[in-house]
Amino acid sequence: MTNGKERVNKGFVSTAVIGSALVMVILIVITVWASRKTVSTTDEAVAAVSSFYLEAMADYRARTVNNLINNNFDHMEVALNVIKDSNISSQEELRNTLGNTKKLLSLNRFALVDDDNVVYTQYTTYMGGSRYDFLSSDKLSERVVSTINLYGSSKLLCLAIPTDGLVIMGKPFKACFILIDIKDISNLLLLEDHGTTYFALYTKTGGNLSDTDLGPIKAGNNILDKTKDHISPAAWEKLLADFEEGKEGNLTLMWDGIQETLCYAPVPNTGWMMAILIHENLIHEQFREMSESNHLVSRILIIVTLVSMGAFSSVLLLQLRRASRARLESEMENSRLFKNMANSDSLTGVRNKHAYSEYESKLNEKIRSGELKDGIAVLVCDINGLKIVNDTQGHAAGDRLIKDACDLICEHFSHGAVFRIGGDEFVVILQDRGYEKMDDSLAAINREVEENIEKGKVVVAVGHSVLTEEDEQIHDVFERADSLMYKRKQELKAMGAKSR
Repeated sequence: MTNGKERVNKGFVSTAVIGSALVMVILIVITVWASRKTVSTTDEAVAAVSSFYLEAMADYRARTVNNLINNNFDHMEVALNVIKDSNISSQEELRNTLGNTKKLLSLNRFALVDDDNVVYTQYTTYMGGSRYDFLSSDKLSERVVSTINLYGSSKLLCLAIPTDGLVIMGKPFKACFILIDIKDISNLLLLEDHGTTYFALYTKTGGNLSDTDLGPIKAGNNILDKTKDHISPAAWEKLLADFEEGKEGNLTLMWDGIQETLCYAPVPNTGWMMAILIHENLIHEQFREMSESNHLVSRILIIVTLVSMGAFSSVLLLQLRRASRARLESEMENSRLFKNMANSDSLTGVRNKHAYSEYESKLNEKIRSGELKDGIAVLVCDINGLKIVNDTQGHAAGDRLIKDACDLICEHFSHGAVFRIGGDEFVVILQDRGYEKMDDSLAAINREVEENIEKGKVVVAVGHSVLTEEDEQIHDVFERADSLMYKRKQELKAMGAKSR
């Protein structure tokens, strides 16, 4: 009996030991498998986050450049109409008109070209046939977007449109154009990337236009040449074809042992490519730090139960999802902050001229589509006496006058969109409730302005006009309002207000 019990006990102990060992082996195998699976899932999550973020940023920045180009084309059309209506009879009048038009519409290096390829600017004339490719044809029939190099290393975006039979001083003109420094476009697109994302503009042949580094690819490097040795031949051939054909895409490459993710998208109508790059290993490290910490916990939980292992895996995946969402929300918030900074006037806090151009462009689209036909008004407001205050009391007093004027305008047109588009000039767009209360608001502000003349306080001349069926764009309404504003300035001057 004793021997039988001993054999039973030994069998029980052996079974327990072997069973425990098997359970431990199984737990270890499961842990290793789960660990590898978690790393794989982490890599997939990082790749998904990186790809989503880069594709969105590449597309957003490409559309931003395209919107900038379209806005400038719209302003050039307006400038051309102004010149056609100016009845210019001398070289001096032409230069003055070019200067005033350029200043009013914020057009960079605005110029006209006659049929002999003579370029007329605000300050000079010169032969432009050898500088600009679009002048090689006798007649310009459509809009032209081209990239040129002038004055050494300066890279410029050239936008040109035909003048449709414009004749000045007996000379026929065939085109007008502007030049935009590509560095200015780069500054507009620049975001704080905290060392994880980079962007650059390239030509179809891979030349860098924006003079910005794309991670390890320096500003002076050709992106196609620099990536050739870091990706497979098939991937490089696809990259080459995508750049040539203007197609968007993405690829992953290893650079000095670091994995990089690159996305690229065409900028419409320019022949450019917008490229965005992220140091993927930085995101991997953040995810993996959490992963390693939780793997240590999982090893400890092996001696407790398999259920704890399952619970841990669920928590880990939840954490990874939350971390991915938090990172995306952070990047989106950075993008919103950049847009707010780019569209706000630093002195008054209202929206600036850049914001007005975007707002005007959206309204013009609604007018062209027939969605917007009436129910909108444009108010042009100008401060009386700002120059006198600046000259006699200093620019600090002038800044206070501008702020007081802005407060006055915002108070009376609280339901309108207020923009500061110049040193002493504001524009208000009224719709819906603001449009309905326009007459009362105008009467109230004019009454207060006239009282301010005697009190020596801020005086603002306001001219307004409303959209009609004959108007093709908001600028038509703006011009009428601007003309009425100058008439109002004369009325206020007759009442004793300072005019300059």
